[in-house]
Amino acid sequence: MFKLAVLVSGGGTNLQAIIDRIADRQLRDVVISGVIASRPGIGACERANRAGLSCLVIQRSDYSDPSNYDQAMLTALAAWQPDLVVLAGFLSLLGPEVVTAYRGRIINVHPALIPSFCGKGFYGIRVHEAVIASGVKVSGATVHLVDERYDHGPILLQKAIDVRPDDTARSLQLRVMQECEQILLPQAIALFAAGKVQTDGTTAREEEDLS
Repeated sequence: MFKLAVLVSGGGTNLQAIIDRIADRQLRDVVISGVIASRPGIGACERANRAGLSCLVIQRSDYSDPSNYDQAMLTALAAWQPDLVVLAGFLSLLGPEVVTAYRGRIINVHPALIPSFCGKGFYGIRVHEAVIASGVKVSGATVHLVDERYDHGPILLQKAIDVRPDDTARSLQLRVMQECEQILLPQAIALFAAGKVQTDGTTAREEEDLS
């Protein structure tokens, strides 16, 4: 079995997409070993509990020393021994010790087409408000490998949608979530589970089928 640890901060719609794709066997031989939430009382924890999954809360504000926060994350992850760590709407920046331990095995989904509308401060509805304010005609989502910087790491997958003339930040957020994020994230997991992802430090891509 290919084991996932899923990290969450909000309502858990992307977590639910993974749960659903495992349930309908679009993700075969994949299991969620555990879920880590960045704060208590969020919808993602409720979704995890309904699916019978362990959900731990590890809150950065509980640790005055960043290294102790890293160690708490590493201890939780070590208990599950995940093959892949999935940031599914996780808003805390992972520390260097965690990134180093799972280098090349952490992915994040961002609700925009990186390198646009990304980096520190660009999360949640703020991303879509910035997209609408800019007047761009296309938005979408990106799945990328995680490094020590916000939304910075080799891009694995992207999917674009048109920004409609009547879109609001909320309507765009919903469409990006449903038409991009919730499609790309299971696709990326499937690539990893099949051993089809290779990285060279600057790019991430699906291995060529040479058969």
